[in-house]
Amino acid sequence: MAASTHALAGFSEIAGRFDLCFCDVWGVVHNGVAAFPEAVDALIRMRERGTSVVLMTNAPRPAELIARQLDGFGVPRSAWDAIVTSGDVCRSLIAARAGQPLFRIGPDRDLPLTAGLEAPEAKAEDASYVLCTGLFDDEVDTPETYLEMLQGMAARGLEMICANPDLVVERGGRIVPCAGSVALAYEEMGGKAIYAGKPHRPIYEAGLALAEQKRGSAVARERICAIGDAIRTDIAGADAFGVTGVMVLAGIHAQDLMEASWEARHGWFAGQTHRPHYALPHLIW
Repeated sequence: MAASTHALAGFSEIAGRFDLCFCDVWGVVHNGVAAFPEAVDALIRMRERGTSVVLMTNAPRPAELIARQLDGFGVPRSAWDAIVTSGDVCRSLIAARAGQPLFRIGPDRDLPLTAGLEAPEAKAEDASYVLCTGLFDDEVDTPETYLEMLQGMAARGLEMICANPDLVVERGGRIVPCAGSVALAYEEMGGKAIYAGKPHRPIYEAGLALAEQKRGSAVARERICAIGDAIRTDIAGADAFGVTGVMVLAGIHAQDLMEASWEARHGWFAGQTHRPHYALPHLIW
């Protein structure tokens, strides 16, 4: 873990130190409604100076769907080299259970996650495991909505594959719960959860492999940074993978950090389980 956090005015202050950047998407590049133009500009400038950019997201969908979403937000493909998603990692976990019936918790928009896989859906009482991609209706439901259902599954010893370890995410200025909050509730009642995305190693290993394939050479850990807005996933994951953590303050922790002085921010970082090496209000060059 970083001993201290250095304040940045822009990423250009440290850009020369890195050959590869793992960049979070939701909360850094867009807010679920629109892209942040200065963040997009920063990513383009990184690539222009030779830094590879791998967008790394806990979205429970295949990378190509995220690429199309970014197209819709006006993010040019010149802003990134590759995308790796929690959904990509999750598909490999589902494939390893080919043919076993699953009970799915999450909205129908996440159905592409299991497309083409032997992943028959079943009622909770008939399932061999649980796949959680989110809440059925994240505008209304909370993990507490599902407590009785989760208790029944935990009593049967069903493993839960969590396709998105995020607890919450910002959507157009609102904070809504994610699959990680359901998985956490499941663990707290004795259930077992397996996480596909950040802060766990598989998604970082996949991202590194993609970058090295495109670059045609290995990348040293000290030449990698990871940018994100969440301590629990982005910064903890960077720390565990041995790369430099850079935190955007205007994401899910904005209420604690955006109006605070830098002195107060440093105090806040000191009270967290992990702290970034660098921090800046928004991703800008």
